[in-house]
This record gives sequence, C-alpha cells and structure tokens, in this order.
Amino acid sequence: MRFFMKLILAATVAFGAAPAQAQDKSIIVASTTSTQDSGLFNYLLPLFKAKTGIDVKVIAQGTGQALDTGRRGDADVVFVHAKSAEEKFMAEGFGVKRFDVMYNDFVLVGPVADPAGVKGGKDIVAALKIIDAKKAPFVSRGDKSGTHLAELALWKDAGLDPAANKESWYREIGQGMGAALNTAKAMGAYVLSDRGTWISFKGKDGLAIAVEGDAKLFNQYGVILVNPAKHPHVKADLGQAFVNYVISPEGQKDIAGYRIEGQQLFFPNAGK
Repeated sequence: MRFFMKLILAATVAFGAAPAQAQDKSIIVASTTSTQDSGLFNYLLPLFKAKTGIDVKVIAQGTGQALDTGRRGDADVVFVHAKSAEEKFMAEGFGVKRFDVMYNDFVLVGPVADPAGVKGGKDIVAALKIIDAKKAPFVSRGDKSGTHLAELALWKDAGLDPAANKESWYREIGQGMGAALNTAKAMGAYVLSDRGTWISFKGKDGLAIAVEGDAKLFNQYGVILVNPAKHPHVKADLGQAFVNYVISPEGQKDIAGYRIEGQQLFFPNAGK
C-alpha cells in the first residue's frame, strides 16, 4: 500500500511540473537605457507578448554594460546601439547574428541661454570646439554606453579629449541618459542625448536642442541573440522569436507606430 501511494505521489509531481515548465515562456533582454527611458519597451513588449505569449524582462544599462551582461550569459538577447562594440561582441563569438533594427539620431542639448553660442548650428564638431574654447559646462554620461561612445568619437573628430585632460568644465557622471539630462539642467550645461530620450524627457524647461541634423549624429540600433554555444542555458528559441519579431514587417510597423505627442521616436530599417 505504501509503495502504491509513492507511485501516485511521483506521478502527481511529474504531471504537475510539466505544465509549469511549459508555461515558463520568458526571456531577459539586456538593452540600452534609451529604449527603456524613451518608453519604447513599455509600448512594444505587450504587443510582442500578445503575439507570442513570451514575457520579456529588460535589464536597462549602458550599451557597454549590456554587452558585458550578454558576455556573462546573464541575458538571452542584447538590444543596443554601438555598432563597433556590437561587432567586437560578435567577433568574440558571444552572439549568433547581428541585425539592424531601427535608428534615430543624437542631439546636442544645452541651456536655453546658450552660453557657448552654438544654438541653431548643424556642425557638431564645430560646436564642440566652441564649447571647449569657451570652457562652457558639459555633462558626459561617462558610462561606456552607446551615447557615451558616440560622444567620445565626436570629441576625437574635433581633435579634443576633455576627459583625458581632466578639464574642469567637463563632468563625467557615470549614469544614464535621464540623469545626465537632469544634471545638465542643474548645471546649465550641454549634453549629448539620443533623440528618443530627449523627446520623452519630462523636465525640458530650461533646456533646448542646440545642434541637430549633422550626419555624424546618426544613431543605429542592433539586436543580437546571445550564443547558446557559449552559454547553453540561453533560451535560444524564445530569444530568436523576439529577434524575429523586431526585424519582421509587423514588428517594424509597431516600432514606427510609437510616438509621443505626434513625434516618431524610432525609424525601422531592418534589412536595409
């Protein structure tokens, strides 16, 4: 009798566990703070779940940190915006394949008073040279994010390196885009921002776009499935379903449909 009861209990546990496993449809996406801070994921992920039943947990970090999260196998997918860093990630064997997803641009934001006198310009390198010459306050994210890497590349194009030179007017904060914008507002400083976060930023009073429209400010986003050959626990099928969605015609249409006050934040370009 005791042996018979053990068999019943074992069968009950086995059959009870199967549905729980089957229902565990969730993935982790390590992504840039701009996709989170802009509100894109709050809009996009419910659409994805309605289509697939897959839950997505987002770890919002600077691009460098997000790629490191993927390297450690602590995410199934990375969704970031620093192509050179993404290509390095791929070359190291940590990704399966990289896909372009969407783009927008960076903008130089500064005080409405515009102490450096750069407002209205379309040459970002020229503007940075003026900011340097006038020692106007500048806030850098300083967090190895895609925006930070883009900013450093622009300073390099200008033949300048305020971070290495420890310029007193140049402040690295090691935080995300929202914090950088708030710091710039408090300091009366300039800051490079992705346009999506700027549009969704609630505390714009006192700040305005100073420079925009330069081709050097182009901002491309990419998505990569973390390589299960490196990390066997990666949920490759579910992660690939997310990748497939954001590069599919339906996902691309959904991305294009995300707007704030009539303004489109991201422009899909998968496969282009």
